[in-house]
Amino acid sequence: MRKALWNPWHGCHKCSPGCRNCFVYYFDKKRNRDTSIVTRSKTNFSLPLKKDKQGNFKIKEKTEVATCFTSDFFIEEADIWREEAWDIIRQRPNIDFLICTKRIERFTSCIPNDWKEGYPNVIIAVTCENQAMADKRLPILLSIQAKRKYILASPLLEEIDFSAYLKEGQIDLVSVGGESYANARICDFDWVKHIKEDCTRYHVPFSYHQTGTHFRVHGKIYTISHRDEYKQAKRGMKYL
Repeated sequence: MRKALWNPWHGCHKCSPGCRNCFVYYFDKKRNRDTSIVTRSKTNFSLPLKKDKQGNFKIKEKTEVATCFTSDFFIEEADIWREEAWDIIRQRPNIDFLICTKRIERFTSCIPNDWKEGYPNVIIAVTCENQAMADKRLPILLSIQAKRKYILASPLLEEIDFSAYLKEGQIDLVSVGGESYANARICDFDWVKHIKEDCTRYHVPFSYHQTGTHFRVHGKIYTISHRDEYKQAKRGMKYL
């Protein structure tokens, strides 16, 4: 499936341990931009509806669109814009919108009136960087109505036991990754392996998308450039 990125708004507030070295803050600092100020995109708010000169959508059908990855789709400041974003999502039923959040507790107050059991083209993903956040957020994820539900264990900061949540049969994918860029914390390959083992036990698809900058294997720590993190994770899949 094709991949695309849609950030209808930008900016966020750190709310959990996984936010400490947030990549959005990292890059905004380089641009002298205040990440804590949430702003609506002036040029890309309606990106999924934009067309080329031939009248075709720029984002083709059968594309997975990572939605609001420089903010949080359910952040409070975006309440005034979110209904417009839902309307755009309704108009593109032939692409999948991946909405990843650390604010799943706001979900029921932020969905549109016609949500019912969920839009078929929307994936709700919850990030869980440690056991505390998994135990806080995943019971809420399991309680909501959505057609597809993902767990994003990234940045993975410790060993996490997802078994109590995977056995419910509602999770469609677990994707794991380490932390990148300045001050990145260590990700241990054994933590990744144990998550993969639980996914196999409960027949849940698993993805290992990046190693992180500092990656520990058999007690030895490797420093990996960001451009190689995805390639090394793909290689690591052979040992999972």
